[in-house]
Amino acid sequence: MAARELQPLAGGKLAFAAVVLSLANFMVVLDTTITNVAMPTISGDLGVSTTEGTWIITAYAVAEAITIPLTGWLSRRFGQVRVFTTAVVAFVIFSICCGLAGSLGSLVLFRVLQGLAGGPLIPLSSTLLLSVFPKQKSNIALSLWGMMTVVAPIFGPILGGLISDNWSWSWIFYINIGFGILVGFGALSVLKGRETKTERSRIDAMGLALLVVFVTAFQVMLDQGRELDWFSSNLIVGCAIVSVVALALLIIWELTDADPVIDLSVFKSRNWLVSTIVLSLMFGIFFGNIVLTPLWLQQQMGYTATWAGYATAPMGILAVLSSPLIGRLLPKVDPRWLVSYGMGVLALSFFMRAHLTSQSDFMSVAVPMFILGAGIPACIITLTSLGVSDLPPEKVANGAGLQNFLRVMSMAIGATLTQTYWEHMSKFTRTELVNAIAPGAPTDIAMKAVDAGIPPERTAALFSRLVDGQSVMLATNDFYALATVLMIGSAALIWFVKKPKGPLKKIAH
Repeated sequence: MAARELQPLAGGKLAFAAVVLSLANFMVVLDTTITNVAMPTISGDLGVSTTEGTWIITAYAVAEAITIPLTGWLSRRFGQVRVFTTAVVAFVIFSICCGLAGSLGSLVLFRVLQGLAGGPLIPLSSTLLLSVFPKQKSNIALSLWGMMTVVAPIFGPILGGLISDNWSWSWIFYINIGFGILVGFGALSVLKGRETKTERSRIDAMGLALLVVFVTAFQVMLDQGRELDWFSSNLIVGCAIVSVVALALLIIWELTDADPVIDLSVFKSRNWLVSTIVLSLMFGIFFGNIVLTPLWLQQQMGYTATWAGYATAPMGILAVLSSPLIGRLLPKVDPRWLVSYGMGVLALSFFMRAHLTSQSDFMSVAVPMFILGAGIPACIITLTSLGVSDLPPEKVANGAGLQNFLRVMSMAIGATLTQTYWEHMSKFTRTELVNAIAPGAPTDIAMKAVDAGIPPERTAALFSRLVDGQSVMLATNDFYALATVLMIGSAALIWFVKKPKGPLKKIAH
């Protein structure tokens, strides 16, 4: 790229550029997780259910996924620096709009716009970071960028909880004003005169349109299916048909277009295909866990948003500490073993949570989350590098871009499917518990409640809440048991990848 041909920065200017560009990635990733623990608060304030509130999370992730494949064309047409700074300004403006939203509909709309603005910042922050560092220090640039990707989820749950408990949830979005000002003005300062060459290139408008239609219809089907009893609803049936047709047309169009928005030829690579499947599965389950844990803690365990954030945040500690170690091991160790290790650690964390009870204390939740962090870098860094290991040089950017798109999409799908599974299993286990209750048990419990000083008219409600709590706990255990099995299966799947002939290097896009 033209930016790579420019002279690298040095000294204080290089350090400032590293901070500014890394913060851009931090800001976007932070907004992926900061709403998780605050979602019940936001939903309650807007007068909607937490099920409807998941649109706040998924709308952002899906919109972000749509614009990631467009980043290359936007950069060629308008220049990397111009696209980067424009995206920062748009991200801040739509963040403010999110904070001012007075209804779920308007908040979801602005979250979509915020995600559209944030998508290009993910790949461009790494590309521009590489351009300002000397080539011999590119690993430092990539490590710094990757570190921000890992650090942001640590602060997301904590900040989301502290803000929603002590201030207005609107400040979850307003904090982007400070980040945006620093990143925007900082980028204009350190990247002045470093604009890349522009060219008039056609955009695959039809491919983009089909992509938007497919992603939107598919996500509406997933999100609304829970509310509308799935395929008994004409809307869900219609969305399913539209998404299938749009996907089929998208595949046909992209395979025949000279300059497709999504390069499907990378599917020919076995390493890319298997690595992407494993990475998408891992991210879908991981993000489903990130959404489910705060919900369960707040709705069933009596945690505040702040303490739910504290309970989930430990996952980032070992993630940060182990990232440099994985980077050093990557050229020396068979990457399939690193992925197997990472998946094994995730499976262990999920297995521990499959045995939680409604009496579990804070440490019983925090320790498995702490362990989870040790496996994340081994999966993310290794699978990203392994995916492009046998692609031709001219296909590496396309392969990494499509993998990034599928990764972000899997996060949105994982959040939705996790909610659906959790709700379904809660109802199912409640029915099973009610059927298993001995005929005289409610009477015995009522008599004990009266002896304890509880009015008779409250004993039925007390008994019902007890059954509800246990059914939700069993549903939570079922989810983590299934997640354990899927992680072990993924560890086995990665061995279908061909061992790379040479050492792997960390790649960030």
